[in-house]
Amino acid sequence: MSSFSCPLGRYRFEWRVRTPLRLPEYSGSALRGSFGAALRRLGCTARQPECTGCMRIHSCPYATIFETPPPKKTADQSMAAVVPHPYVIEPPPWGRQFFEPGETLVFHLILAGRALEQWPLVVLAWQQALAKGVGSGMGRADLQRIIWEEGAGATTVFTADEGTLHLHAAQVWVPPWPGGDRLTLELLTPIRIQKEGKPLGPGRLHPRDFLVTLMRRVSQMARIHCDHPWPMDPVTLARSAQEITSHGNLSWRDWTRRSSRQGRNMALGGVVGHWTLVGDLRPFWELLYLGEWLHVGKNATFGLGGYRLRRGENG
Repeated sequence: MSSFSCPLGRYRFEWRVRTPLRLPEYSGSALRGSFGAALRRLGCTARQPECTGCMRIHSCPYATIFETPPPKKTADQSMAAVVPHPYVIEPPPWGRQFFEPGETLVFHLILAGRALEQWPLVVLAWQQALAKGVGSGMGRADLQRIIWEEGAGATTVFTADEGTLHLHAAQVWVPPWPGGDRLTLELLTPIRIQKEGKPLGPGRLHPRDFLVTLMRRVSQMARIHCDHPWPMDPVTLARSAQEITSHGNLSWRDWTRRSSRQGRNMALGGVVGHWTLVGDLRPFWELLYLGEWLHVGKNATFGLGGYRLRRGENG
């Protein structure tokens, strides 16, 4: 039984392209920007230029999802500085893409905790975002179907023909520990974990850095977005993580994005490849499984830090 008592759902969004649509090499940031703008138009009632200082920030659906404030009473100042947002966008696979009218665009969205209470608003925001346009040339697309992916299963929760969102109880059930002393991870999108202000490259990334960063993300997600602290001993887990070793074929993948807020390009590269963790991994099994959904490291909201546990290569 999972100790992560937090609603969590992964959704596959399928779109029919209406006008020529061109996405950048990695489209997570572009999709996030379009989604955020549409969500703000729909969800912000204060109509302030910034969320900071707004009296409605703790009840605003836009801020709750896209500019999550720290809890009202936060003794842990490190948590106040970096608050995880309750969503992850998993864009199409890496590579510059062009979609002709009539073709299908697919990407995934993960929602956690109270963000699922705003499910209809989230879907409407996505519809309006791609109806207005995304990418260079502002290509437009129409939502055709949403599939809720339940681990090994899948359920259709929206079709354009019906136009109705089906109710569902999103929850992740962690499968039993598979046994063995190793787990192989396929790092799909750049994992950027920093130490002393510098990103850890393939030669410096230690399993402890990875596992402690993941532990912090999962525990804060549960505490902030579900009001349900995850029952774990971080000191013991961090000590155990120090004993984990690794081997694999890792490399560095560079990626830059343009920050409209800061008016400059930002380097956001990270580690990708196949990575095998070796040791007593049972205490970390739930963390590693949840990390497939929640991602790990910087800029997880637009899909960085994504990985999959490679089935059949554990043990």
